[in-house]
Amino acid sequence: MCTLEKRGNLFFLTLTGDDEHRLSPTLIDSLITALSQVKSQAVRGSVLITTAHGRFFSNGFDLGWAQAAGSSSAAGDRLHYMVDSFKPFVAALLSLPMPTIAAVPGHAAAAGFVLALGHDYFLMRRDRGVLYMSEVDIGLTFPDYFTALMRSKIGSVSARRDILLAGTKIKGDEAVRMGIVDSAYDSAESVVEAAVRLGERLAEKKWNGEVYAEIRKSLYPEPCGVLGLVPKTVIASSKL
Repeated sequence: MCTLEKRGNLFFLTLTGDDEHRLSPTLIDSLITALSQVKSQAVRGSVLITTAHGRFFSNGFDLGWAQAAGSSSAAGDRLHYMVDSFKPFVAALLSLPMPTIAAVPGHAAAAGFVLALGHDYFLMRRDRGVLYMSEVDIGLTFPDYFTALMRSKIGSVSARRDILLAGTKIKGDEAVRMGIVDSAYDSAESVVEAAVRLGERLAEKKWNGEVYAEIRKSLYPEPCGVLGLVPKTVIASSKL
């Protein structure tokens, strides 16, 4: 499952346990609830860090739960349910009124990759763990908000081709070179430590969270449009 902890200005959202952190309906609901709690407690200087225990950041949707439905049509219905359930989480993440940092200590695949990519900053481990969009290999198309986020967050056409059409598994240093990840580190502990340092620097800025969220939405109009996030103008300057 997941836990939420506040240390000073930093919120830590952690996927707990040593499993693959599959995004089941239960876990997705827990993540949405956690973001709602973060938003309700946000102040100037708040920062969210999302991380995980174990070898996996997240291995995507809980396909085992879908397959347990007993038939192909029922499994498809369960998969669509997870896709639809995860969409408001991504919307909440992109509209959260604070900087967000993904501290990825292991594998991030499919929806787990999207979970990490939805953050403002993306740090990962170089010695263990890959980024992988498995859909082309297992025979699934992408939800519209997945591809919209990929197009907005990954600038290289060839990188998007390799990720989405070739199912290339990408390690930390290569992800940095491709412009997907900001930086890579030698251990899970180092990833989290770097995320904390970055979070503390960002917290010192004490930006207006509502303004920050609206600027973020203006940077990524395609996924925000798909997610139903409506931009608005916010004026919070004391200098006007």
